[in-house]
Amino acid sequence: MKYMDEYRDAALARVLARKIAQEAQAPRRYRLMEFCGGHTHAMSRYGIEDLLPPNVDMIHGPGCPVCVLPVGRIDNAIELAAQQPLTLCTYADTLRVPASGRASLMQAKARGADIRMVYSVADALRLAQEHPARETVFFAIGFETTAPSTALAIRSAERLQLANFSVFCNHVLTPPAMSAILGTPQARAPGTGGIDGVVGPGHVSCVIGSRPYEAVAEKYRRPVVIAGFEPLDVMQTVLMLLRQINEKRHRVENQYTRALTRGGNLRAQELMAQVFELRDSFDWRGLGEIEHSAYRIKPEFGRYDAERRYGIAYRAAPDSKACECGAILRGAKEPRQCRVFGKACTPESPLGACMVSSEGACAAHYSYGRFREAQGAAI
Repeated sequence: MKYMDEYRDAALARVLARKIAQEAQAPRRYRLMEFCGGHTHAMSRYGIEDLLPPNVDMIHGPGCPVCVLPVGRIDNAIELAAQQPLTLCTYADTLRVPASGRASLMQAKARGADIRMVYSVADALRLAQEHPARETVFFAIGFETTAPSTALAIRSAERLQLANFSVFCNHVLTPPAMSAILGTPQARAPGTGGIDGVVGPGHVSCVIGSRPYEAVAEKYRRPVVIAGFEPLDVMQTVLMLLRQINEKRHRVENQYTRALTRGGNLRAQELMAQVFELRDSFDWRGLGEIEHSAYRIKPEFGRYDAERRYGIAYRAAPDSKACECGAILRGAKEPRQCRVFGKACTPESPLGACMVSSEGACAAHYSYGRFREAQGAAI
């Protein structure tokens, strides 16, 4: 990559828009799911959907790490911070996610729990070193993008022989979730009800490579194109997907060639394999239990596993009855179809995780999409 501007060139965007329009065969409808929340925000921010033909629909997926974390896991973190004399460290978005009874880690902090926002797991590790007499727990969330840094922190804690550092591990995996989505009857349905292709996540794929998606594309006979996050990246990816669909192909293609390879980051994969093992099952918000879809810390690193150290037991808990976050994560609904969107549920007072996270579909739609719809209605 030489300059950022070359991926935001308006003239090239118009060229791609014309090519997409030529590929989008009427009266057929194309439904493409952008799996990653980063793509959802890029599309909303740059108005990419305005450049697509009316028969190309972009469907939001479950690729927001804060959004897919179930209520019960937030409850676990709140209970841990409130009942134990420890410091709980986590990312900013996680602090405001509503848990049971609309509680949150932010509210627990206001009530006196020692909960701190950190920018990375390295901050939590440093805090544990600086305060050896106090337990420090890192509330780890995210896809394969952030899992290597958590694994590295655990290896570092072992090397430093830190006795007061542990991780509440909630790292989830992308290919199993993609399979769960494409395996539903709704996704396989022909016509306007199904999913015709997937915009694959770029950041995750820089770690795991493009190879893990090949079995998914083959099994469900859907093309997957892994995309970068600039406007022209997304538009080129849409064009690549339409061409595959029209040619009845279902391959994994890499649009993000400047950053990722088929094999991915082998060192990061090695780190994850050293520290983590697959859980038998993990509960996802909106998707339910998915087999082998999350990591847990291996027994040999058990001294750094907060679930073992503090006896954390997961209990499923329901989302707010008014919130449609689960359906939005499945691609079954759009944010504007939620009756509380922009009313009772706003970024300042969220009812669901999709409105909290910087990668949430509702947050993206609230920041950008609602103004586009209002302008369209006025016209």
